[in-house]
Amino acid sequence: MRLTAGESVASGTSRDVLGRGLRVLGQAIREQPRIFAVAVSGSVLFGLLVIASAYVVGAVVGDVVVPAVERGEAARGALALAAAALFGISVLRVVGIFGRRLGAGYMQYRLQAAYRRRVTRRYLELPLAWHHRNSTGTLLSNANSDVEAAWYPIAPLPFAVGTLVMLVGAVASLFFTDWALALVGLAVFPALFALNVVYSRRMAPRQARAQRLRAEVSGIAHESFDGALVVKTMGREAQETARFASRAGELRDALISVGRLRGVFDPMLETLPSLGTLAVLVVGAIRFRQGAISVTELVSVAFLFTVLAFPVRAIGWVLAELPRSVAGWDRVRRVLDATGEMPYGTTTLDPATREPATLAFDDVHFAYEPAEAHLPGAKVLGEVTFTVPAGKTVALVGPTGAGKSTIASLAVRLVDPGAGRVTLDGVDVRELTAASLAGNVALVAQVPFVFDDTVRANIALDRAGIGDDEVWAALRLAEADGFVAALPDGLDTMVGERGTSLSGGQRQRLTLARALAGRPRLLVLDDATSAVDPRVEAAILAGLRAPADGGAPASILVVAYRRATIALADEVIYVEQGRVVARGTHTELLATVPGYADLVTAYEQAEQEREQNRTYDEVTPLPSGLEIEVDR
Repeated sequence: MRLTAGESVASGTSRDVLGRGLRVLGQAIREQPRIFAVAVSGSVLFGLLVIASAYVVGAVVGDVVVPAVERGEAARGALALAAAALFGISVLRVVGIFGRRLGAGYMQYRLQAAYRRRVTRRYLELPLAWHHRNSTGTLLSNANSDVEAAWYPIAPLPFAVGTLVMLVGAVASLFFTDWALALVGLAVFPALFALNVVYSRRMAPRQARAQRLRAEVSGIAHESFDGALVVKTMGREAQETARFASRAGELRDALISVGRLRGVFDPMLETLPSLGTLAVLVVGAIRFRQGAISVTELVSVAFLFTVLAFPVRAIGWVLAELPRSVAGWDRVRRVLDATGEMPYGTTTLDPATREPATLAFDDVHFAYEPAEAHLPGAKVLGEVTFTVPAGKTVALVGPTGAGKSTIASLAVRLVDPGAGRVTLDGVDVRELTAASLAGNVALVAQVPFVFDDTVRANIALDRAGIGDDEVWAALRLAEADGFVAALPDGLDTMVGERGTSLSGGQRQRLTLARALAGRPRLLVLDDATSAVDPRVEAAILAGLRAPADGGAPASILVVAYRRATIALADEVIYVEQGRVVARGTHTELLATVPGYADLVTAYEQAEQEREQNRTYDEVTPLPSGLEIEVDR
């Protein structure tokens, strides 16, 4: 049975959590040594000045205040000197506090920003198969709350290090003052540490569970928002609300459990130094009566224990956050250590060549990775061999689940074959650089994705050499220039998240224009015009085969369902159960392959039924009150 990151933390011993937590902190120090040195220097300065202030206060009481009370008058010079000493120490303490807080905050936020970038970069490097095994909510949590949790102890860490130096100095000064008082200190400080260890042990499983529930709540929320249309049209609002409320309630209870434990231990951590101060006063009074120490020394030690109470808690803060840090770090490392990335090669196709490319599949086999490492993969393709000649259009046709989308993914190298080769102009796509592959090949997927930005930004994507003229040319080729020109702000129109202000067909044409703007030499269309009216689709495909600007047409691999689309192809590849069953022209396959004929006929009948039932009103109301614009 696999353990999640949170469960592995919860199941570890306190020693395990402490050791792993210290390694996480060590990683932070190695990555930001200079900033950490600045923060610790400020903290050490503060700690040493705390000890100094205790002895200055003792000296003021013993050598200035007590004599003044005994004489009935105060020496102004001595008072002025005492005030100056206390003021100077206070100013230096402010400098130490400023350096500690500035350094700690800067270090923490730099680490969080750096690891967010690393996690996001790793997401982009990992293959789609890895993303399919992880929910979007979990990935969002990894990049946000898990990164924050991993570096949360950094804020109090310099303070805690400075406090350790201060404790060593305090114990040394206690021994220098009186051995009996030093023994009191030696009894209090280990008790504080032991209490923090117990606290850490109890807190570890609670923090780990809370961190895991944060990811689950994020996942449910994202799924509900992303599937809002389904939720509303299926009347599942109450059920989805209840599902979210249930998991949110678990998170609430987990956080309350964390807070309850803190509520028990925090007063104990505050009480121990106070008890130490009381013990010092009792023992100190006895030692003063015995003549072993002076009033100055007694006041100094008592004041020292008083001011140590707050800094000592910094150690507790670090120890208390280590379980949460380890849980977050484990979840972040799971992403950074994930394998399966597809390294690019070093070969570059001639960028000056704009002639259509030749795509070839040579005995390609492919199986998706299993969800569990010990399970066999799901074989999708076997012995797939075909060619898309330069400037030609090849249609992929086959029943659902035949492997058509997988072939499209292999063509643009979203995945790599398990065996065989996919070549572009005779070069294995695995040997091409990322820039060369992206500059020569474009994919328009089944589900169009539109960014929450302007039409111009969605098409250009900040690519060099794509100005307004190129954008409009791509829109014309995608039969999208008409509706874009009619938008309120034209190219500057904001399309909303995922293009919510556009119809399905408009989104598809916009994403097609995005692909065409880069003038690819190979265009892969994975059912990319399914939401477009057949007449518009026919115009688009005709334009792709013979561009109006007179340029060379791109080679096209199209996953097709409509008879009109298939008929435009120079060759049809018929696929069943992951294998190429037949190839030829549409007419040839209709006459010689019964399975192909039945499938195309079924597609055509379904399309005719949709056309008969289609209403050409601009807006079709749904029972839920939603409105979907029908694309023409």
